[in-house]
Order: sequence, then structure tokens, then C-alpha cells
Amino acid sequence: MSTAVSQGRAASQRRIAFATIIGTTIEWYDFFIYATAAGLVFAHLFFEPAGSQIGLLLSFASVGISFLFRPLGAFLAGHFGDKIGRRAMLVLTLTLMGASTILIGVLPTYETAGILAPVLLLLLRITQGISAGGEWGGAVLMAVEHAPAQRRGRAGAYPQLGVPLGMLLASAMMALMTGVISPGEQFVAWGWRVPFLVSFVLIVVGYFIRRSVDESPVFEEIAQKKAQTRVPIVVLFKKHWLLVLIAALIFAGNNAAGYMTTGGFLQAYMTNPEGPVGFDRTQVLLAVSFGAVMWFIFTLLSGVVSDRIGRKRTYQIGFISQLLCVFPLFWLVNAASLPLLYLAFALFSVGLGFSYGPQAALYSELFPASVRFSGVSISYAFGAILGGAFAPMIATALVQATGGTNAVAWYLAGLTAVSLAAVSLVRDRSGIDLSIGNQAEQEVGALVFDNRRAVQPVKQDA
Repeated sequence: MSTAVSQGRAASQRRIAFATIIGTTIEWYDFFIYATAAGLVFAHLFFEPAGSQIGLLLSFASVGISFLFRPLGAFLAGHFGDKIGRRAMLVLTLTLMGASTILIGVLPTYETAGILAPVLLLLLRITQGISAGGEWGGAVLMAVEHAPAQRRGRAGAYPQLGVPLGMLLASAMMALMTGVISPGEQFVAWGWRVPFLVSFVLIVVGYFIRRSVDESPVFEEIAQKKAQTRVPIVVLFKKHWLLVLIAALIFAGNNAAGYMTTGGFLQAYMTNPEGPVGFDRTQVLLAVSFGAVMWFIFTLLSGVVSDRIGRKRTYQIGFISQLLCVFPLFWLVNAASLPLLYLAFALFSVGLGFSYGPQAALYSELFPASVRFSGVSISYAFGAILGGAFAPMIATALVQATGGTNAVAWYLAGLTAVSLAAVSLVRDRSGIDLSIGNQAEQEVGALVFDNRRAVQPVKQDA
């Protein structure tokens, strides 16, 4: 390979990595801003007539409702992503998410609009769910399908970094608002709206960056050979339904842990003036920001590690670490010590990162090229429902029912154990040829209990 071609390919891969990181960061910033606001102010602003406890449950339920609509977004984006391309879906989902977020920032509250306010909030949250359901599949396939086989784990970790970066940005924005204005009256009156409205600038930047990248070479080959599947979803569920289920279960444990511990639940629990911890909002938001930085580091590291030891083994390390840290996480939080809170987030981020970084590469290598967008998107969406959709609400209900967090820790540990078992059921296919020309080989041996021959990795030219 000539030096010029090699440099051109490297520059293209850097541009794609940047585009996927920026895009997913913006998408998840929008998503986490909602989860943060749900834990801090939405119970009062939109669900006040239900009372403080029921209002908080309803607020967290509105977080979960969007997850129920992720499969719809995954079905739509998967269908058209497998038929007309990955890039078009990336631009569309980014625009849809941004518009929904900006509109939430200008919504009237229950005090001024009555029942219409929570209804409009739920409708916009549903739109966010549809967008998120289609976003992830396109982003990871653009990253993974452009990458050389031996660097696919690292490339696939880039769009995964959008989650901790989005959470970091969302927490930092909320911390800024609670830190520079009155954390009581002014923040509740208008300060919470600013992070939602800032999304406009981010969306414009992300839109132009995503329009600038090339289409996935795998899809270009599919289009050139006119090998698109007429109805990808039908083929997916007819031939690969069990693989979709197992892939969804792999994601459930990580998603529940991420949303319950670094999303809205712990923020509400730790800032509850009637609770056992009693931190103020800014302290908690800064600690969550620190947790996001640690999650970022271990997510990126795990992608690199998965290229060396395989996706499956990296995942197993992550889930075992998560299991070991579930109970210490809550012990440290309940100690009501700020240094111990930072330690809790640092320890738990190891498992979160190692069970998330390799996901893009693992999912992409599980499904054949012609149904890959549908396969990764729908598995991800179903995994989010099984894992994080109502985890904050369930955790809040468990604390209210038991008066402590032990039940929450057992709930998290159970989901993590299920995910560990699920990932142990798939073959490690690191390095398999992802092109449509290798479609028949991709169909073989994705599960350890398949009677068919296991796929041997195909090393591609760097």
C-alpha cells in the first residue's frame, strides 16, 4: 500500500472517528440532560399535584417511557439504514433529537398550562426515544465498517465515548447552572431550561460534521451489488431472533448500571433533604462529572484491550468487575463523604467501561452485513428496555419500600449476572470479514451452542 493511500485512509478514519464521537456526544447530552432534570426538578414542575414521592416516580417513569419507543426508532432506522445507507440515518436522528430537546427547553410547566404540560413533555420524550433508538446503530456501523479488522475494537469504542462525554457535558452544564445562580428559586424558575436550549448550537455543529463523512464501504458494496434485503427486519427475526435476544441481554446489565448510578436515580437520592446523604446539587453533579471522565477512560481502554484479547473476554472482565463493585458503590455513597463518593464512581466506572467499550465491535461482528443495521439497532433498543428503561423508577420504588439501598444493589447484581451469562454464550468473532462478499461465512456459528462450524477470523489489510 502506498504512503499516500495509507495517509489518506488514516485521515478518513480520523474524520469518521471525530464525526461519530461528536454526533453521539450531542445525542447523549440531550438524553442525559432530561434524565438529570427529571431527578432534580421535573417532579415539582410537571407532576406536582401527585405529591413529592409519586411525582418523583412519575418523573422517572417519563425517563423510562422513551425507552419503550427505542425499538420503533431502531426498526425504522434499521430498515432504511440497511436499504438506503448509514449516513442518512445519522443526520436524521441527530436533527430529530436536537429539535425535541430544544422544545423541552421552552415548554410551559404544570403551573401555567395544567395537564397539557406533562402531556407535551411525554410526547417530546417519546420523540427523543425514537431518535436514540436509531442513532446508535448508524454511528457504530460507520465507525466499525470503516476500520481495519485489527483496530475494530478501538474504532467501535469512539461512538461509545459519546455516552460518558454526553453525561459529562450534561452534568457540567447543570452544575454550572446550579453553581452560578440560586440553586433554589432561579434554577427552578428558568435555570434548568438553559442546558436544553444550548442544544441548538451543538446540533448545528453536529449536522455539518456528519454530512461531511463518507458512506460506509460495506454499504457502498451492498448498494453496488444491489444486495439490499427487501425487508431486513423480517429476515432478522426469522433467522437471527435468538441472537437478537442474547445480544439484548448482554447490554441490559451495563445499561441498568449506567442509568441508575450515574443518571437520575443517585442524583435524586443523594440530594434528597429528607434522605440519609444530603449532598447539595452542585456537589453531586460535579461528582457525576468525575464519574463520566472515569467512564470515558475505561471505555476507550476497553476498546483497545478487546483488539488484543477479544471482545468476549473483555466483556467478562467488565461484568465481573461490575458485580464486585455493586454493593461497595452503595456503601460508599451512604457514607455521606464526598471523597468516598468520588471513590465510588471511580471503582464502578471500571466495570461500566469494560462492559461498554467493546459493544460496537461485538454487535457488528455478530450480524451479517445485509441485516447488520437492523440487528445492532434492535438488539441495543431491546437491551435498553430490559436494562435502563425503568431502572431509576424501580430503584426509587425499592428505596421507598425498604428504606435502604440493599435491594437496589441486589437488583443491579442480578441484571449484571444475567449479562455475564449472556455474553458467555456467544463466540468471539474478532476480526471476521464484515463485507457483503463474506455474507455466507457471517451466518455461521455466532453462538457457542451452534452445531455449525465456528467462524475463523479473517485478517484484513491494515
